[in-house]
Formats: sequence, structure tokens, C-alpha cells
Amino acid sequence: MAKRVGILTSGGDAPGMNAAIRTAVRSALHFNLEPWGIYRGYHGLINGELEPMDSRAVSGIIQRGGTILKSARSEHFKTPEGRAQAVDMLRRHEIDSLLVIGGDGSLRGALSLQQEGITVVGIPATIDNDIPCTDYSIGFDTAVNTVMDAVNKIRDTASSHDRVYLVEVMGRHSGHIALYSGLACGADVILIPEVPYDLDQVCQQIQKAAQAGKTYNIIVVAEGVRRIGGGNGTTSPAMQIGRYIEEKAGIETRITILGHIQRGGVPTVRDRLLASRLAYHAIELIFRGVGGKMVGEVDQVVKAFDLDYALAQEKQLNPDYRRLAAVLASL
Repeated sequence: MAKRVGILTSGGDAPGMNAAIRTAVRSALHFNLEPWGIYRGYHGLINGELEPMDSRAVSGIIQRGGTILKSARSEHFKTPEGRAQAVDMLRRHEIDSLLVIGGDGSLRGALSLQQEGITVVGIPATIDNDIPCTDYSIGFDTAVNTVMDAVNKIRDTASSHDRVYLVEVMGRHSGHIALYSGLACGADVILIPEVPYDLDQVCQQIQKAAQAGKTYNIIVVAEGVRRIGGGNGTTSPAMQIGRYIEEKAGIETRITILGHIQRGGVPTVRDRLLASRLAYHAIELIFRGVGGKMVGEVDQVVKAFDLDYALAQEKQLNPDYRRLAAVLASL
């Protein structure tokens, strides 16, 4: 039976993490567990940045973006010595279970601690929405809404000029943000890492639209799309694509790279509720002594999956949305 549970956030911050922390602390108290906050992720765990938390410690944080527990990268944790230090620190503080809130790397770290004998449960929190075994991860909905708001503003100025506007969004390996926000914003073209694209075809589409009387185009580009000429150059794909369109189609372009603005902001209702539900069910598992799990929401039902199974899967884009994007782009 668990007695003391550590709570940490790791990797990139995501709106809704604070809502998860709040629910985790109060749910732990509900189950007569003692919650401890671990600051700066696995780095803080190794260095002993831990302290007990009570209900007041998480008061007034549900509406805040970021994470009050902060986050940090830890190369040392990836080594056997670093993980041994982390386990030693947990045992030194008599913490017998751990709740990890984060993305793929964070959950892999959680699995490694489970294999060291610590009862661990993970919660998927990343704006990229690239974690399998859950329809949505914490932070994705807020990030997509942030992109949508930005593109709405760009469209206002786009409608005043005969230009092509390219908006680059996050997603090094995942096109979820670009696909969902592009559809919601009515983007003319959506470019994502999962689908090869033909820039000459894009240029032809833009020229055809211009001949039909369209005065501007919006293109949403995921940061991880294939760069022109291949490779991993430092020039953003949107800038490369913009230059190509100017040279090939003879149409002026403007580039907006949204960057880390997508990670911040007040979490949406959807993210707050998702974070709260997942955190409660995660703490309930820990109370029952069940570890090595990740909780996710599938078809509006919270389910627990083996961590090793979840991490072995590959998150797929919604095929209906992919088809819809292709149909709308063809008009």
C-alpha cells in the first residue's frame, strides 16, 4: 500500500500541467497519501529538490499555464548512475510511488524507474499530442487554440494584401498541431511531417486560386516537415518554402514562426478537465499499488495502459481529418 507519492513534471511544459498537479495533490490527500512535489523534473529529483505539499500549495493554480513544479532536462538521468541516484533520493525520502506528468521522454524515464522497483504511473502531457493510447494529451487543445487565434489575426492583414502567408507551428515529428489548427483556421494548404508534399503542386494551386480571384493564401507548416534539399539545416522549413513559392509562383510571401507562444497561455476547459480526470485516476492506481501504467482518455473513457506497451506504439493522425484536409485543399 502506497504511503508517500512524489509528483513531477518533465520535458516541455504544457498548459494544464498545473491542473494535473492540483488534482494529484488533493486526490492523494483524499486517499490518505502524503504528496511530495519534485521540482525541475528528473534533474531536481537527482539533486534532492523535494518538499511535501498540502492543499494550500495548489490553491489558485488551475488557470495558470506552465508548471509550478518547473521542468528541466537531465542528461545525467539517462545514465545508470543518474537513475540510481534518483532511486536513492526517493528511498531516502521514503517516497514509494511516483506520478510523472510529461511527454514521450518523461514517460520513458518513468518506465526506467518502474524497472528499478518504484511504483510509477504516467500522465501524457505534451502540446504535440504524439503520445499513443490517448486521444488527446494535456496541453494540445490549448496549443491548437493559440495557433487558431494567431492565424485569425494574420488572416485580417492577409485579406488586405495579395500575398501568401506561411505560419510555422510546432511539431518536429508530429503534424497534429498543424493538421487540427489548419482545418480549424480554414488554411489553404497544410504541410505535415507524416505526408510528403510537392511544392510545385502547391505553387500551381496558389496560381490557380489567384486566377480565380483569390487574393491571399494561408499555409500552415509543421516545423518538422521535410526541408527543401533534405537535411536538418537551421533555416526553418517555412522560410525555405516561402522563398521557393516567391521564385516559382512569383507571389510575395510573409513568414510567421509562432514558436514557444504555443506552449503558454491559460489552459482551455478541455485541457483542465482532461488533466483533472487523468490525475485523479493516476493517483487512484497508485493508492491501489498499481504501477507501470500510463492513463489516457480513449473515446471519453479513462483507461490504464502498460507503460511499455504505450511507448511501443505509434500515435496516428486521425484519418478523417487527413482526408478532410485533402478535400478542402483541392477546392
